[in-house]
Order: sequence, then C-alpha cells, then structure tokens
Amino acid sequence: MHQPSRGYRVFQVVNGLILTGVVLVTLYPFVNIIARSFSAENRIRAGEVNLLPEGFNLTTYRLVISDGTFWRNYGNTVLYTVVATVIAMVLTTCYAYVLSKQHLKGRNALIGIAVFTMFFTGGLIPNYVLITSLGMKNTLWALVIPNAISVFNLLVMKAFFESLPTELEEAAQIDGLSTYGILLRIVLPLSKAVIATMVLFYSVSFWNSWFGAFLYMDRSELMPVTVYLRNMIAGATGGGNVGAGAEQLTQVGANIQSVTILLTALPILAVYPFVQRYFVSGVTLGAVKG
Repeated sequence: MHQPSRGYRVFQVVNGLILTGVVLVTLYPFVNIIARSFSAENRIRAGEVNLLPEGFNLTTYRLVISDGTFWRNYGNTVLYTVVATVIAMVLTTCYAYVLSKQHLKGRNALIGIAVFTMFFTGGLIPNYVLITSLGMKNTLWALVIPNAISVFNLLVMKAFFESLPTELEEAAQIDGLSTYGILLRIVLPLSKAVIATMVLFYSVSFWNSWFGAFLYMDRSELMPVTVYLRNMIAGATGGGNVGAGAEQLTQVGANIQSVTILLTALPILAVYPFVQRYFVSGVTLGAVKG
C-alpha cells in the first residue's frame, strides 16, 4: 500500500490542529452561556464567570418554568414551526421541481420572479396593511404565509432536482406514472438529503423568528416563546415587572440572555443529530462539480 508523503502527513497534522482550534473557538461562547445561565448575578457582573458556573443558582429558570404563559407560548412555537415547515416544504418542493424542467415554457420568468423577491420587498408598512386587510392578524397564517418560500432553499432544491438522471423519469413515464406519481414515488425518495437539509433550515428559521409575531399579534396567549423571552429581557433590563421581587428581578436581568438562548436552542439541538447525516451532502448539492 502506498504510504502518504511527508508533506501530506504535515498537512493532516496542521489541518487537524486548525480544525480543533475552530471547534474550541466555536464551543467556548456556548459553554460560557451555559455557565452564565446558572451563575449568580454579582459573579456575572464582576466578570468571574468563564467555563464553570459561579455562585450556582436556578432563580431565572424557576421564574420562567413556573410561569404558565411560558409553556403556552412554547406550545405555540412548536405548533407554528411544525405547520410553517410543512407548508414551506410542500410549496418549495413543488416550485423547485417545476423550475428544474428545462422544457417548461415560462421557466425563466418563474425563476426571475423568485430571484426578484430576494432583492426587493414591499416594505414593512405595506406588508402590515396587506396582512391586516386579509384578516390574518392574530392568526397563525400571518407568520406562515409571508415566509412560506425561501428563495435560497428553492434554488438549492432546484439544483438537486436538475442533477437527477432524466432517464429515471422517462422510464417512470413509460411505466405509466403521472407527473405527481413520478415526484412522489421516484424523485422524493431520492431526495432525502436535500429534504432533510431544507427541513432543518426552515424549522430553525421559524423557531427563532419573533418579529412577525411581535408585529402581527397583540394577544399574549398567541405569542411564540421567542416573544415571551424577548419581553422578559426588555422587562428585566428596563426595570419592568416580570412577576418577581426586586432581588429576583436583578438576578433575571443579569443572566436572562443566557437562559433565553439555552431555552430557545435546546429543541433545535435535540433535532439536529437526527438530520446530521444528511446535512453535509445536503448543503453541498448546489456546488460546482469537478
């Protein structure tokens, strides 16, 4: 067996050291956030918290978890994310499959319309007037419909569908499958990598979204958890009432941001391992092949 050259071994060592450094630099802020979320406010303000909690306490966690509104808003976030991701995937997949057909009349116009929306929008006030006039204010659809298709995700899926062998679809047509049959029985089973990647992209986007709900909803029981936690940050840092005493309020103001990040990120971190094996191949689908 051919032994790797000395230069290649040096490259492997240097590459490994660089990647290890990148991993450590990436993990450090997240570990620091975990430590801060469990630390006392005076230790945080003194800058004593690094990788381990100082003055361990659970005050902020108790305040958040004991609030029924938090769990109601958390359930709203789960519902909004699931419904929005399903709708976005259906629309994006259908649109991308259509655009992947070179023989489609008006294909360039459809691509141009999609790309146009990446650079130009109606603006905040016209969007608000439109959502309100359509009767979607204080509803799930105000969050789902305006963000149902991400053009970036659309173009990635389009590139993947174009890379599939046309002979497969031609053979399916000869066997009598309709267009929808080909999509459901041939194309989608071969597209697990890109579908998993797009599901992850969409779900993370909808899960972390808060401005749409902040803009289009004025009832607290309809808010997602991101708005709830945003209001807690505003109340703590602004001296507002978050249902706690003065001492607890100080504690919340000191580490509420860390608690917020953890509570928001945990579900996504729990889901990621299940789609990780598709992720690397999924995000490189649109790359130039040599």
